[in-house]
Amino acid sequence: MTHLRQIMLEELERRNYAPSTIRAYIRTVEHFARHFHCAPDKLGPGHIRQYQAAMFRTWKLAPNTVTQRLAALRFLYIQVLKRGWSVAETPYPKKVLHLPEILSQQEVARLIDATETPFQRILLMTLYATGARRAEVARLKVTDIDSQRMVVHIRGGKGRKDRDVMLSPALLEALRSYWRGLRHKPTEWLFPGNRWHTSSRPVTTKVLWTACQQAAHRAGLEHKHIHPHTLRHCFATHLLEAGADLRTIQILLGHRDLEETTIYLHLSRKHLSATASPLDMLRLGTPGDALRSV
Repeated sequence: MTHLRQIMLEELERRNYAPSTIRAYIRTVEHFARHFHCAPDKLGPGHIRQYQAAMFRTWKLAPNTVTQRLAALRFLYIQVLKRGWSVAETPYPKKVLHLPEILSQQEVARLIDATETPFQRILLMTLYATGARRAEVARLKVTDIDSQRMVVHIRGGKGRKDRDVMLSPALLEALRSYWRGLRHKPTEWLFPGNRWHTSSRPVTTKVLWTACQQAAHRAGLEHKHIHPHTLRHCFATHLLEAGADLRTIQILLGHRDLEETTIYLHLSRKHLSATASPLDMLRLGTPGDALRSV
């Protein structure tokens, strides 16, 4: 480990950055250095501009990915190298908002029913029933399932925040069935790693990703580009369609800002169909009337 890398790692940890953010920042700085075949402390604003251009032109990265990589370089130069950073010279790209793919409730049922193993089935059921992120589901502990209060404790979510979500009776029954089927009962992680589910570490997020991909293929839904976060979007949208208010959904999802949650207004069929198109208010003649009057 280089001295510069060690300093950056310490500065990130001192500020209590999430492990995933730390890994992403370190990878970005390493890639930046490899791109120019030079140590990052020997590179300046001109190199940053070239790197930013390459992210769009050469690597065709999404604007949000470019923003994250620039944030990593900004942290390096300000917090580690103690240099200035000009926002004017290195502007963040405009954000692009894409509406996520949403499945109907029938499609979600098809997806869950198409899972190959009982373990994959319980993973997908937990994703949909809680609206949790894949990393949050992967790191659930046995003690996080509170059947007395009928809540699931989400520990250390995005932004290092804890929250509680509802424990569905259907999910509780499925979890009990899953538990009875385990040869070795886990003492810590609800979903232990390795193929026998006996590891002292939790499953990786890749396991949840693979479970979604395989189930989508078996269900004939591969064209929907389904991933674990799709079930989180479905959770919120279906709650909204069932009458839940945005503030409640914001709390369940762990969103910091209500504006993040309002995207589900664009996805809810109930809210879209409740507003009539202005075309329906026009009094139009039958086709051909205008030609006959000439």
